[in-house]
Amino acid sequence: MVKKFENLVIFDKARNLCKKIYEITNETPFKYDVRFVQQIHASAGSIMDNIAEGYERDGNKEFIYFLYISKGSCGELRSQILRAYDVGFINSETHEKITTECLQLSASISNLIKSIKDSEIKGTKYKNS
Repeated sequence: MVKKFENLVIFDKARNLCKKIYEITNETPFKYDVRFVQQIHASAGSIMDNIAEGYERDGNKEFIYFLYISKGSCGELRSQILRAYDVGFINSETHEKITTECLQLSASISNLIKSIKDSEIKGTKYKNS
């Protein structure tokens, strides 16, 4: 059993993806579009932040809810990566790599959601109920 969100594989994947987004957006000409950089940072951060917040709620229903938000942020990030490619901020290799990572992470989040839904455990806050 995972005792903290930092040990979740999906959190680690989301964290690494977020770091890559920050690296990409530090490059020219991307870094000069301040509003877009803020938006893409928010999407990438939202993936990992919602995994953490949901986990800390100590209940499966809340965790699933936040995992769905995290999954939605993966889609948002994919859209932004496509936009970055379309306007010439990133090359096709970077676009494909980040898109693939987003799709894999989204699938991993979906698998965790299914696993939690199939579990009979309700969450640690219900342990003594």
